[in-house]
Amino acid sequence: MTPTEGPAILVRGLTRRFGGRTAVQDLSFEIARGEIVALLGPDGAGKTTTLRLLCGAIPPTSGTIIVAGIDLTRDPERVRVHLGYMPQRFSLYGDLTVQENLNFYADLYAVPRAARESRSRRLFEFSGLTEFRNRLAQQLSGGMKQKLALACTLIHEPDVLLLDEPTAGVDPVSRREFWRILYELNRGGVTILVSTTYMDEAERCTTVGLLFGGQLISIEDPGAMKRRIRGEVVELVAEPRAAARRILQRAPEVLSETVIGDRFHIVVADAAGAIPILTRRLTDEAIEVGRIAQIPPSLEDVFVSMITERRAGTPPAPETARG
Repeated sequence: MTPTEGPAILVRGLTRRFGGRTAVQDLSFEIARGEIVALLGPDGAGKTTTLRLLCGAIPPTSGTIIVAGIDLTRDPERVRVHLGYMPQRFSLYGDLTVQENLNFYADLYAVPRAARESRSRRLFEFSGLTEFRNRLAQQLSGGMKQKLALACTLIHEPDVLLLDEPTAGVDPVSRREFWRILYELNRGGVTILVSTTYMDEAERCTTVGLLFGGQLISIEDPGAMKRRIRGEVVELVAEPRAAARRILQRAPEVLSETVIGDRFHIVVADAAGAIPILTRRLTDEAIEVGRIAQIPPSLEDVFVSMITERRAGTPPAPETARG
């Protein structure tokens, strides 16, 4: 397999242990060229470890990683030419200017000097940093720091981009702008794997992978994932919420529940049968029900449902095979 053939990322039996703790266990998946894939999971699920394994920052305990047709364990230096990795805490140098930071990473990646000026100009225009190129990095806003980090990651023009929660702590406007840049990169042929805690970001991706306890419990397109939810989703608005939640948690009809803003999303086996029963339970306890109705499942509903099933030891619903 050559760097221009096969999937962008191919993983088989990937496991990483730290002493007696298994951070990721027997991961197997593949990502086609040109995909934009989200990796979801609660804290400690193994997202960061997975990305660090895929970029070669840490070696696997066992398993195979092939990126751009190259075996990462056999030829890591050759793979890194095709990879861009942006960790959660990207090492920008606050006492260097935006331009100096980009020059530094160009040196790290041995970017030919003849190509640096044109690439820098294009990256600055692309990310909206042109007017800030002489500003110290420590004086940038959070959103601009992330854009600079991305520009540094792209200076060697990688085919595959690995991003570890790149918009964590960034304001909503900067998040949208950052994703606009990712979409443009993806349209240009760059394969992107991004870990995120934001469901709206995962919804934008061609594929979503769900990690829990170091295991990959689902990887498929968001629409297919939503169809796998066991049961139906009911949206509830009720006051007082704390008391309403205690009743829902005790109700045998409720398979799982979560709070989204001022609403509850409740997974039940049968919405038509559960709605009148839950309404009666709540009103009998002096809970004011403002709205209760069945709604289509969101990705967050599926996420909560799958995690609840896994914690309870329920086998997951069948999924479409991926690799």
